This record gives sequence, C-alpha cells and structure tokens, in this order.
Amino acid sequence: MNFEEFKKQFLIELNASQEKAVQTGDGASLILAVPGSGKTTVIIARIAYLIYVKKIDPKKILTITYTVSATREMKERFSKKFGMSERRSETSPEFRTINGISQKILHYFGKLTGKNTYELIGKDSMTLIKQAFLNITGNYATEYDLKTTQTGITYVKNMGLTKEEIRKLKMEQDHFSEIYEEYQRELKLRMRMDYDDQLVYALQILKQYPSVLEYFQDQYTYLCVDEAQDTSKIQHDMIHLLSNKGQQLFMVGDEDQSIYGFRAAYPKVLYEFESIYPGAKVLFMEENYRSNQELVQRADGFIQGNKNRHPKRMTAATTISGRVFDIKVKSRKEQYDALTLVAMQNQETTAVLFRNHESALPLIDLLERKNISYQMKGNEATFFSHPMIQDIVDFIMLARNQMDTECFMRIYYKMGAGINKQLATDVTSFSNSGKRILERVAEHGDASVFTKKQCNILLQHFRELTKEEPAKAIRRIRHYMGYQDYVSRSGMDERKMETFELLALQEKTLDDFLTRIEEMKVILAKDTSGSGSKFILSTIHASKGLEYTNVYLLDMLQGILPSMDSSSLGNKSSKDGLTLFEEERRIYYVAITRAKQNLSIFTFSKQDTSAFTKELFRVPVKRDLPDEELFKKGVQVWHQKYGKGIILNREGTVLEIEFLNTSEVKKISFLYALEHELLKLLPSDGDF
Repeated sequence: MNFEEFKKQFLIELNASQEKAVQTGDGASLILAVPGSGKTTVIIARIAYLIYVKKIDPKKILTITYTVSATREMKERFSKKFGMSERRSETSPEFRTINGISQKILHYFGKLTGKNTYELIGKDSMTLIKQAFLNITGNYATEYDLKTTQTGITYVKNMGLTKEEIRKLKMEQDHFSEIYEEYQRELKLRMRMDYDDQLVYALQILKQYPSVLEYFQDQYTYLCVDEAQDTSKIQHDMIHLLSNKGQQLFMVGDEDQSIYGFRAAYPKVLYEFESIYPGAKVLFMEENYRSNQELVQRADGFIQGNKNRHPKRMTAATTISGRVFDIKVKSRKEQYDALTLVAMQNQETTAVLFRNHESALPLIDLLERKNISYQMKGNEATFFSHPMIQDIVDFIMLARNQMDTECFMRIYYKMGAGINKQLATDVTSFSNSGKRILERVAEHGDASVFTKKQCNILLQHFRELTKEEPAKAIRRIRHYMGYQDYVSRSGMDERKMETFELLALQEKTLDDFLTRIEEMKVILAKDTSGSGSKFILSTIHASKGLEYTNVYLLDMLQGILPSMDSSSLGNKSSKDGLTLFEEERRIYYVAITRAKQNLSIFTFSKQDTSAFTKELFRVPVKRDLPDEELFKKGVQVWHQKYGKGIILNREGTVLEIEFLNTSEVKKISFLYALEHELLKLLPSDGDF
C-alpha cells in the first residue's frame, strides 16, 4: 500500500504540511504545530502510516502522551479511525504516559534482578507531606501550604536537582528544602515512592543497567511523543535514552505553548532540538483551523515577541466569523458585573479564562447569589488558607473577641506596634482581670513608649472596625492597623487582598462576611461539571488543549499576567527573568488561542491593564468591522429580538435601551449583543 492508497482507504484528508509530517523519514523529527493545526490527527495518521505503509510491527511503536486522559482519547481516536484496539488485539501500538512507561521499566527491572522496587504511595503522599511540614515548622499545613509544597516537590524531582541546588532554590514555601528532605526520608523508611519518584528511579535504572535500556530500545524502535513542550527535563532525558538518541523519534509540540514551568516543563529541548539530535528534521504546521482571522493575526504578531523559539508564522485556515474585542471597564468589579450579565444571556459555549483561581471567586459569588448556572474546571479553595487572607480573618476575629489569645499570637508582630515575642507571651500567659490583650500590652512594664502608644491607637481601630461594613474594615486593617507594612516587607501578592475586598463588598456585617467565607468554601468544594451549563470558568492552564466558541479573559492586569510590574518590564536581561517573562507571554498566548469566534479582553481605566493586552491590540490587522464606540447615548439601534430602540445610557459594557414597540427599557450586555450580531446601528433616519 502506498501513501495515496492509504489516504483513500482510511478517508484521510491532510494539508501539505500535515502530509509531510506524517511521511517524515527515519531519525529524529520535531513537528512544531501551532494551536488548532490538527496535531492529534497527524500523530494517529503517522502511527497508521508506519503500520500500513511502512509495514512496521505495531508492537514496536510507543506513543507517549502527557496525561492519562490524553492517552485514553488518542487510543480511542486511533481505534475508531484505523480499527485497532489493545483490548481486541495483541498486535496494536502502545499508548502510555511517561509514568506508565516508567512503571513498566521498574516492573521489568524487579523481575530481571529479583530486587523489590518501592511501592507507589499514590494519594497517601499528602499525609507524609503534612507530617513533614509539621515536623519541620511546628505548624499544621494549610491547603495553601500543601499545594505549594507539593508543587515544589514535583518541580525539583522533574528538574533532577541535587540537594545543594534544592537548598539554593528560592521557593514560595519557607523551609522547603528541609521539608523536602524530611518527606524523602519518610518515603524511604516506608519503602514507598511517589509518582515523580517513578520517573527518577526509572531513569536511574536506564542509566545504570545497560541490559534494561537495551531491552526497551529493542522493544520500542519507534517513539512518538505528544505535547513535547510540556515534557519535563527528566522526561526528556528518558526519551533521549529510549529513542537511542533519536534513532526513530517523532516528537510533536510547540514551544509557544509551553506553560508548565512550575512543573519543570522544559521547552529548551524543542528550540535546541537540532543540536541535541544532530541531523534532526524540524517541520512546521502553521495553519490554524480553529480561530477567526483577526484573532490569528493578533496572536501570531504577539508571540513573535519571544526570542527562544523557532521562527514560524501562524495563519488562519478558515473564514470563520468573529473578532477580538477590547472591553473597557473602570475597575475589576465592573468585569464581574459585565460577566454576570453575559452569563444570564448566554446560549453558546463560552469560557471565562483567568490565570489564578482567586480571580474567579467574586464572579462565582455573584453567579451563586443570582442562581445562574455555570461550570468550573478544577475548583480549589486554597485562597482562603493563604497566610494573608488568614491574617485578615484573625484581625476580624480579634476585633470581635479582644481576649482571643490564639488570634493575637498569630498576628501580634504584624500590627506594626513593636510587640516582641517575649512581651506577647507574657501578656497571654495569664488571665488579667478580663482586660483586653492590647490593654495588657500597653500597661506592661517592658513595653516601650512607642509600643504603648501604638497599642492604644490599635484599640481604637478595633472598636471602630466592629461597626464597619466588611470591605471598609479590610481597608482599615491594611492601611491603618500596620498590616500593609508587613505585607510589603514580606513581598506577598496584594492582588489577593483586592479580591478579598471584592468579596467583602457583597456583605453588610462582619458576621455575615465570615459566614459567607465558610459558604464559599463549601461552594468551591462542589462539582459543577455536571450542570450542563455552557458558561465555563477555567484557569488558563486547565483550558490548554480545549477550544470554546467565545472566550473572555478575566483579570488581565499588570502584576497578574505578566506577574512583574511595569517598572521591571524593561529589565529582562537576566536569564531567569527572560525565562519567566517568556513563559508568561506563552500563558497569555495559550489563553487567546482557545477562542474560535470571539475573544473579549477587559482593559481598565483605573488600574494597570496588562502590558500583554496593550501589545496585543497594537498588532496590525486587516479587518472591516463596526466600531463599538458608535454605540452611544441617543443612537438608534435594531435588536434582533426586541426590534427598534434608542440608547438612553451606556455604562461601561451595559447599554440601557428603550424599545419603541413596547416602551420597555432594558439593560443589554453590549459584549454579548455585538458578538452574536443581535444589535445593529440604524441610520439617522431610523431605516435600514
């Protein structure tokens, strides 16, 4: 069977670049596939091409995927298209995650040598992390502590770092290296390994036991690797060995879509592929079949700003309608109000994407209050266990009970009153005739004049705080009770505080706010995936590989994406600074390329709009679309459902329109109406 017969028999339709990729010859090949270019189609066609045209034994072909779900999906797509299934045949190609092949290596090694390899600990690893955290810090780990520690463990193992390198790392979690060493010690005592250890031990075996390496090189003479840009350094090292330094390696990915640096993703292998695999071929799949032409033009122009990449250009392969909207709002709060209105009217698959989970919290709060259906991909409630949020809650709790010694001991040094540990311990170690703790401090003989003065000021603030609405109380804590100075010294992310204030705006009393916090924890714990809603909330990372008819980008602010502030943008000369900045550009790029028809991005008049957003809208595009600025007060419009009307007022993204047939005044989401072509301008005479 030749290639033309192969295509005809299996009804395969490929463009020129896809055909070239499928038929690429021996040796190492890297296929760089832009978003929406059909990479999965090419991978399964390549596997079938090897089997049916090149007559390669299917069992000699191993396809490595990034996740278990991707493995399942690719296996099913291959089976459906080419009639092969591992369940039905022993002569079919293998699809495995890198952990899956590592497990196979460990099993073979144990069988070959008679040595018992460590058992996989699975989810119980979290119990050991909790214990290690407690042993080292003396404190119980919060959800936030566990998440940051676990992410750090994955990073150092997948980067293959030495103990000395781990000690030098600047990690978000204090005492990380000590916690890590304690965790590893406990694993070994129990003869257990976690999922990341599987990779570490499998790679060690391949390096130290040539017979094991030779066995697997002989078993899998053809390697296909999906999502190569997400593969970690240690995984790339394993692939390098298994492929016998690229003898028959077919790797598909795109360094422009590498966004898992925190998990040790190593895109450097892609843009240095030719030097790692001498004689390698690098092919490009540059046609995007997903998105409208304006979006593709802007996305391509935007990603050209990265230096560490192969030179390629993305082009639109479809004439799908749609555009990129610059939605001007005054504040973060106005984003949430606008999106709530969109959710109420939504009828198509629409995704709201954001960098961090906490960006979605005020929106989730509003949707829940209004009983509007939504889906949330990958809920988590670590926001409420962040040290800064816990501190604010402790301030509030201490205001409500000023003799709460536990609260006081957690925050005494964060009040800017010069209270040292000895003084704090003295005043809380005994009962003092019912006096408030800060009164005891102010009366203590060892307290300085400054401390006494500050304690009396704080006492007044605590009295006022209990009478205030929650948002105002938080501002008092931040700006008048010493906490802002502590936050600045600690280098914590102040955006989290802003998010907390946005949640607080919805409540009138501190008691109601504390109750709502507990309710939000329950809300975030529930699974909304079965709601059937077409209104989807997702982090950018969780949306990777997916596509949506309409996409809104939430909280695209300087300090969030990119995380560095405006003053440091020009200082990207350091290697680490450039690496971080380029990954953040890739995160933004992945976000904008999830949209098929319409992409809407909020820009701000009172806060710092993301430098990435500004850059995106500076990219020149060719289009002929209506100017949304023409929709203003006094203009006559035609609405597909309500008919002829006149704009009475425009506030941000909301239009107030009086419809002439019914004399009704309705609030219309300008974003939604324009995107879905529900609203049109009328000429000055009122006729089309």
